[in-house]
Amino acid sequence: MKKTIKIEGMSCMHCVKHIEEALEELGCENIEVNLQDKEAQAYFKENISNEDIKNIIKDFGYEVVSIK
Repeated sequence: MKKTIKIEGMSCMHCVKHIEEALEELGCENIEVNLQDKEAQAYFKENISNEDIKNIIKDFGYEVVSIK
């Protein structure tokens, strides 16, 4: 399942790494983070709730604006 996640608070490649680590903790198989667009494309094998995604990204210090 592919999800597009808009994220506020990313400003550098270190931030990108944090987002990748957060999504990997949820079992994300493939992650593409676009720093300029402040967006991540995440591919999950299992159905992960949007609430779980928001919570783990928040735990890493970032805010999820939307998930599609």
